[in-house]
Amino acid sequence: MVFTPPTPCSSVFPSEIITYFSVSWIVKHWTFIVDLGVCTAIICLTSMSMAKGARSPQGAVDLNLDLRSPPEGAKELPNKDSGFLDGSPSESPGLETTKGITAFQTLVHLVKGNIGTGVLGLPLAMKNAGILMGPLSLLAMGLISCHCMHILIRCARRFCHRFNKPFMDYGDTVMHALEANPSAWLQNHARWGRCIVSFFLIVTQMGFCCVYIVFLADNLKQVVEAINSTTNNCHYNETVILTHTMDSRLYMLTFLPFLVLIVLIRNLRVLTIFSLLANITMLISLIIIVQYIVQEIPDPRQLPLVANWKTYSLFFGTAIFSFESIGVVLPLENKMKDARRFPVILSLGMSIITALYISVGTLGYLRFGDDVKASITLNLPNCWLYQSVKILYVIGILCTYALQFYVPAEIIIPFATSHMSKRWALPLDLFIRLAMVSLTCVLAILIPRLDLVLSLVGSLSGSALALIIPPLLEITTYYSEGLSPVTIVKDTLISILGFVGFVMGTYQALDELIQSGSPLTFSNSTVFIQ
Repeated sequence: MVFTPPTPCSSVFPSEIITYFSVSWIVKHWTFIVDLGVCTAIICLTSMSMAKGARSPQGAVDLNLDLRSPPEGAKELPNKDSGFLDGSPSESPGLETTKGITAFQTLVHLVKGNIGTGVLGLPLAMKNAGILMGPLSLLAMGLISCHCMHILIRCARRFCHRFNKPFMDYGDTVMHALEANPSAWLQNHARWGRCIVSFFLIVTQMGFCCVYIVFLADNLKQVVEAINSTTNNCHYNETVILTHTMDSRLYMLTFLPFLVLIVLIRNLRVLTIFSLLANITMLISLIIIVQYIVQEIPDPRQLPLVANWKTYSLFFGTAIFSFESIGVVLPLENKMKDARRFPVILSLGMSIITALYISVGTLGYLRFGDDVKASITLNLPNCWLYQSVKILYVIGILCTYALQFYVPAEIIIPFATSHMSKRWALPLDLFIRLAMVSLTCVLAILIPRLDLVLSLVGSLSGSALALIIPPLLEITTYYSEGLSPVTIVKDTLISILGFVGFVMGTYQALDELIQSGSPLTFSNSTVFIQ
């Protein structure tokens, strides 16, 4: 197989990077046009999706902005719909008669499924890579991630045809690929493939939940401590005098009761209301953030082109965290009316996502330089307009928590309740939900640095799902039919890249935590000068 990179991605940003360093005044105008165009496209896509959703049954649940991975239970659906995207089989029996979604709706889902807290951490990721190396690396990572998604789709389609199944999820595809391998040992341990994918899905989604709690605490703490100095004039520079309130860990515990109540909602139709609210608040917040950072960009020549190699692994983890949408690819492809058009839609969607990520990451680093925080929201001015951005994003992330929590819950709870009598099924279900949400809160308290949580989750599980497994899946699936040496070398190099990022990113994130000396260090919290 010959890999042809998606053309929409390939020519978007190298010219912009050259422009940054050749004529600085063009930066303010050209990047503003690019960023405004991308944001306008996303607004139009989302608004049209919501308008269509009001008229269609499946549109009511097409509102998850930060959806990353489908539940393991999606494999049980007998029709062309994913359980996580459209509800579990027990909750959505009428979905068997749906006709599928259009290419436009699929594009909307794909774009929205990548936008969450990860995009807010990309400016700091650029600092860890360099103003030149960062955008180029992010572009390359977008191309490789898109290619791995294409690999997963092709392998899943092959096994769908072979076993005459309408749908094949990530775990099914890996399991059947191992069963088709000539190695007897891999055939006998094929179910390990499903277990590995399920494990990384759980780690990824629980990691998202931990990131959300840290994000909620940091932003709310900053709003509360600076509220006495908050003004209506966003152009008047002044030193922000913070009023000390309480430790960030106490803010995390404050959110715990609300999170418990949200995760006790097990009906996806009810969660759709929270998803709609999250979409609206996040889109408004992102638009306000982008329009602020493009207003005044300093001379970029003072920033390093390439950062220290030790911090580059942190960039890798944060970047792959942001691109973690490979789990939702198969359900979206399966839902389309004409699935043959999905590869084109995937390439277009990943092009828009990559362009948005490079724009926000590069412009954010250009705007704030070495003072950039773990979340770009922590760099906003101390006026009510931008304080409201933090509040809106807090509301959006709080509402999205239950949707991300739904994935590991759908993997763990059915397995646990299947070994219990029906009498104890509901109490056990509630207990597991309480234990899981408490675990995410405890982990967030132990690792309160948002930048390190992003990098750790991305390096540990994101690289495995997005970079390591898909190339090996292609080799395992097609090896018996004969693969060209170029394809084998290409897949091997991508897997090695993912494994190196897996090891180095995880090691660097853990090393940063150890060197910080104590979890009391909050490098990304509420200290800024305006």
